[in-house]
Amino acid sequence: MSIRTARPLALLGALGISVALVGCSAAASGSGEPALGSAENPVQLGVVGAAEPYWEAYEQAVEAEGIQLDIVDFGDYNQPNPATSEGELDINQFQHIIYLANYNVQSGDDLQPIGSTATYPIGLYSSQYDSAEAIPDGAEVIVPNDDTNQARGLLVLQSAGLIALEDGGSPYSTVDDVIEAESRVTVSAVDAAITATSLPDVAAAIINNDFLTDAGIDPADAIAVDDPADPAAQPYINVFATAAENVDDEVLNRLVEIYQTNEEVQAGALESSGGTGLFVQTPKDELQASLAAVQEALQAQ
Repeated sequence: MSIRTARPLALLGALGISVALVGCSAAASGSGEPALGSAENPVQLGVVGAAEPYWEAYEQAVEAEGIQLDIVDFGDYNQPNPATSEGELDINQFQHIIYLANYNVQSGDDLQPIGSTATYPIGLYSSQYDSAEAIPDGAEVIVPNDDTNQARGLLVLQSAGLIALEDGGSPYSTVDDVIEAESRVTVSAVDAAITATSLPDVAAAIINNDFLTDAGIDPADAIAVDDPADPAAQPYINVFATAAENVDDEVLNRLVEIYQTNEEVQAGALESSGGTGLFVQTPKDELQASLAAVQEALQAQ
């Protein structure tokens, strides 16, 4: 399998570092370059966690169609976007739209999504009630207190009919945006690490997938989760991303199609997620519109 470990970049680091779009990908380079996906110019795909077996199945599926692919493994999430901006990668796949929006706004870049992979739902769990409807009025429900998961958890509660949020909610909502007079439950924000252990003391809790296994909780026991069809959940769709000038590149778009339609790849990715992934095929124009909306909201803060 053609996996290599990424070499350090001079500009890697926190998202707050400004990274200029100083390079161009092979897909957008001059006519003297070998064709992207050829043996002389393999597609450089950046991921985090290339050791997962489904990446080998993916590479085999891509190369079966005559596209040469190098999967570049990065050690953390801060690295693939700058590498894509620098032209060291043609495309990456590791992030959801909110993460990409934060990167673009803070770096001044313009990476764009060209295809969806999956959402990894955050769920509402209870040791007392078997449905959101069964939770009594006035009961306490807890959500994680970190910015991204707090807002996401609140949107799940709103979708489940437990609360109402100011202006319909957003990826930046906090417990202060809960409209008490229109909500059935009270909401408190606590450290994400104690949401699972707090279940006996509250009616229900939004629990990150990271904490389910250690708490012995089956993801299938969630009484409410994100609805991928809900526009409010779109910013949490994971995507393939590339430089803006490459969004219509045929080879890169074919990579997306192979990921979305290959049964072995999909099965492997699902297993890797512990069965929690929900695969979606959202058109790229919708993904790009969602990215633009999130970036606009970030810039307005």
